[in-house]
Amino acid sequence: MALSSQPFIFPGTQSTVLPDPSAFFAPHLLSNPLPTNSFFQNFVLKNGDQPEFIHPYIVKSSLSSLTLCYPSQFHNPAFIYQTFIADLTIRALNNPNPNAPHVISSFDDLSVTLDLPSSNLRFFLVKGSPFITCSVIENVAISISTIHAILQCSPNGNRTKYTIKLNNGQTWVLYASSPIDLSNDVSSITSGVFLGIIRIACLPNSDQTSEAVLDRFSSCYPTSGNAVFKQPFCVEYKWEKKGWGDLLMLAHPLHLQLLSAADSSVTVLEGFKYNSIDGELVGVVGDSWILKSDPVSVTWHSIKGVKEEACLEIIDSLNKDVAALDSKGISTTSSYFFGKLIARAARLALIAEEVCHLDVIPAIRKFLKDTVEPWLEGTFQANGFFYESKWGGIVTKQGALDSGADFGFGVYNDHHFHIGHFLYAIAVLAKIDPIWGRKYKPQAYALMADFMNLSRRSNSKYARLRCFDLWKLHSWAGGLTEFADGRNQESTSEAVNAYYSAALMGLAYGDTHLVAIGSTLSALEIHSAQTWWHVKEGSTLYGEEFTKNNRVVGVLWSNKRDSGLWFAPPEWKECRLGIQVLPILPITELLFSDVQFVKQLVEWTLPALAREGVGEGWKGFVYTLEAIYDKVGALNKTRSLTGFDDGNSLSNLLWWIHSRDDEVGESDRGSKFCWFRHYSH
Repeated sequence: MALSSQPFIFPGTQSTVLPDPSAFFAPHLLSNPLPTNSFFQNFVLKNGDQPEFIHPYIVKSSLSSLTLCYPSQFHNPAFIYQTFIADLTIRALNNPNPNAPHVISSFDDLSVTLDLPSSNLRFFLVKGSPFITCSVIENVAISISTIHAILQCSPNGNRTKYTIKLNNGQTWVLYASSPIDLSNDVSSITSGVFLGIIRIACLPNSDQTSEAVLDRFSSCYPTSGNAVFKQPFCVEYKWEKKGWGDLLMLAHPLHLQLLSAADSSVTVLEGFKYNSIDGELVGVVGDSWILKSDPVSVTWHSIKGVKEEACLEIIDSLNKDVAALDSKGISTTSSYFFGKLIARAARLALIAEEVCHLDVIPAIRKFLKDTVEPWLEGTFQANGFFYESKWGGIVTKQGALDSGADFGFGVYNDHHFHIGHFLYAIAVLAKIDPIWGRKYKPQAYALMADFMNLSRRSNSKYARLRCFDLWKLHSWAGGLTEFADGRNQESTSEAVNAYYSAALMGLAYGDTHLVAIGSTLSALEIHSAQTWWHVKEGSTLYGEEFTKNNRVVGVLWSNKRDSGLWFAPPEWKECRLGIQVLPILPITELLFSDVQFVKQLVEWTLPALAREGVGEGWKGFVYTLEAIYDKVGALNKTRSLTGFDDGNSLSNLLWWIHSRDDEVGESDRGSKFCWFRHYSH
């Protein structure tokens, strides 16, 4: 079944907590599903005036003006953030309605078009463009103001380029499609009447060489951009462009790692760089890019297998864990915690398969049917899944009435986390009971499509890839909540679990397309976690202070890196480690394939376990990673645990430890585990 086929829709509901999208989206967009975790989300929430990071600039739209900031960074041991300062503010002079809101007239994977209708200005905000491009639709005079002092505003010979120097050390360059007359005082620049294209760029490091690059590529501008899944583990960026000449864009560090020079007619300009919180953004010339990831092998069972002599210990634990399953004893009604419980039980079935202890599977199957079916049939009285059409997606019964219920699921927060746990349980149940799987396939695919729909068609019921940012190459979890720092994500491992579970569902249903897309998104999420969440000793990405004090980011925001968690302070390092590990799965091995980093992370975390009140469940995740390089030590510690995370079990920890190598070299980075073509049922 194709990802865009959605024959089943959960029962409809009217949410009382969702914002009205008609305030900012153009009317022709409102009949289609709308993005709920996008890079421009702040532009369509509340007053629409919180900034967003459209690399390399922070952009703010307010009161019929657009403000640009080429941000500096603030660093300390606990967090890093990009500082928003109103470097340049663009507006039309003599605007008859200066308080009119902006309008989002179009959007796609890599761009958003923002209109200021009362000003006759249209901005093509394309991720990774070193220029901000403004189309002046009718003859209007323009004002450009700044909170800095303007030291110079000088034209070239034909008045199509102006160099603007500010007293903060910045140099900005303005290009016009036809001659434009600018005059300035100390804090503002005004133009004569103009019609055409204006492009503005900050000169990185006020470097003359960079100015020549901007000059060369100033006449070709992107108006939109899409990402295409050409084949497994491959994403192609394609931009629509206007003007003439070649297209200059910027690539972040992960782009550069994945950019396939053999498949792309691109040129990397190594010396042309902008700074950002995500690392240096490097110039790339080309109308399309091809990004290729190493393949990731999605498997039901452990990659290297459980040692035969360890099976008896695992079987003994399985018998106890399965005997304790009690569908009637579940007290939680939360979609998140319920999902974790059923996924935990599903893990037991796959572990039982792997150690050939099939006697317990009927009891697990009954537990899963008893717990999953009420959510799929709408008979779980305390909660359930419903479809709302205002934004186009699934909400929970509790979330439709309370924006704080189910961790904000009703305002589209954490969808991939919650549904990912459900998909894992559904995939396993469909594997061990194919008749059940066929019966509930429509509901299973409806859940999956909520965050994994690929369709751009107008008849689609769900937003395209609701959580996944196709430019950053990882997911966001913030939903329809306005945040000054933009979108955020805490748990990369639960994001990986979502796409991995979808791929497992593809295996269960024989859907090679779903397997390929789920595997590809899992691989990209893993790459991003290793690039931006895992903080390796000696890394220069986040500066010396933050790197010295942190081995893992707590919450990663568009404009911020925080050592704290939503639920715990920075010093609770075991929670910071654990939230980037859970749930423990075969693919965890690939997420933590860098053994040297794993050892750094565990050694950084271990002292925190001496703190009074540390939860046994969190200790289990520390020992999980310790087992990668010290199997015996981790096994002894695990055997002494008296409790486990609600999504984990002793059986799962023993399975994990007994499927580790007895000895592992620190150079082992897991590449030999990428057996993409060896899909295994």
